[in-house]
Amino acid sequence: MRKIEVCLTPELIHQYDLEGKIAVAVDIFRATSCMVSGIANGVADIYPVATVDECFELGKEGMIMAGERGGIKVDGFDIGNSPFDYMSDEVKGKSVVVSTTNGTRTILASLNADEVLIGAFLNIGVLAEYLKNAQKDVVIHCAGWKGTVNLEDTLFAGALINLLIDQMEISGDSALIAHQLYLANQDKLLEIARQSAHAQRLSGFGVAKDIEFCMTSNQYETIPVYVDGKLKSLN
Repeated sequence: MRKIEVCLTPELIHQYDLEGKIAVAVDIFRATSCMVSGIANGVADIYPVATVDECFELGKEGMIMAGERGGIKVDGFDIGNSPFDYMSDEVKGKSVVVSTTNGTRTILASLNADEVLIGAFLNIGVLAEYLKNAQKDVVIHCAGWKGTVNLEDTLFAGALINLLIDQMEISGDSALIAHQLYLANQDKLLEIARQSAHAQRLSGFGVAKDIEFCMTSNQYETIPVYVDGKLKSLN
């Protein structure tokens, strides 16, 4: 039986063998939720980069510059890190270059995998269906917060495991923890996510609607995939 693992923070990804596997990068609040929303709403492609300077360089080529540091939009960027920013006419049909505190780092640390997919509650159903048919082991790579574990990404990992549990075997305690956390809170996901440290940090920026939206399942049928330095729609 194929296996599913969970890496709870990029600080631990060196302990995982990604070769031959699918990596699902996830940063629920808010980078991967933005990426799924953007591709689903007509953004042409998204270039995740590590640094602010890289964003500015690609911005000179006409790309929309997006992202944050510490939850706040970088001064000089066109848009921040809200999924609603990625739904506007300003970005439709355009290329976006993005750098965030945690999410883009997670994607770039996953590149040894055969495929790097972008996961969020927003596309969890279609993502699960793809993984069921992919015939490869899976590593869910959680962004966490500045190298530490966070609640919302771990909840997502558990939710995705729950959709795959009939066809895939849990491997490792991190995956078991994530699944048990989800099972204990599946009827109150938004309530428990609002208690997370990250949600508390973001609450000071007036993004309550972002948090609620990012915890909403199955809004989109889009799966972004990383190919040749950029994210595009897999399906």
